[in-house]
Amino acid sequence: MRIVKDIPALEALYGTPGEASLRKVAPCLTPTYRKWIITSRFCILTTVGPDGTDGSPRGDDGPVVRELAPQTLALPDWRGNQRLDSLRNIVVDGRVSLMFMVPGSNTVVRVNGSAVLSDDPELVGQFEQKGRHPATVIVVRIAEVYTQCARALIRAGLWSRDDSAELPSVGEIMTDVTNGDFDGVTYDADWAARAAKTMW
Repeated sequence: MRIVKDIPALEALYGTPGEASLRKVAPCLTPTYRKWIITSRFCILTTVGPDGTDGSPRGDDGPVVRELAPQTLALPDWRGNQRLDSLRNIVVDGRVSLMFMVPGSNTVVRVNGSAVLSDDPELVGQFEQKGRHPATVIVVRIAEVYTQCARALIRAGLWSRDDSAELPSVGEIMTDVTNGDFDGVTYDADWAARAAKTMW
């Protein structure tokens, strides 16, 4: 296998970027980027730490982030699996990326920047859901925001198909990776009720 080992060799394999791909980058939320991001209920949070990278889906019943200032976003850390992979990374290395998606749109909006975790009661208190609050809020300082080319979503037909019928359940995956030492059937049977009680 031939490996690309340096930037000049990489650039030689591709053409030059188009004007739009260079001029679309903004250092903060513009009115149009703001409208796009506050419509998004789902994003992927990417972090980096001493043990590697982590990509984590984030979603909410309404905007997934809030704007604190034109260059600052707040992402509540709602209940998950308590592994804290992304949060551990942020505490050690604040570099983050957010990838916002909206069902039906092939556009993806990306934010790169740096983040800190806050458990400030006033900030946490802004994110009440059904009487509950997140333990922390991820506060992201925007370095750049821009749209991603739509070709990947178009190629995948992401919003126009459902390929889930033959997928294994999480319980089946757990049974598989533990060589049968996990009750996946019970896990799957209890999941919906458990999730309904612990959504926030």
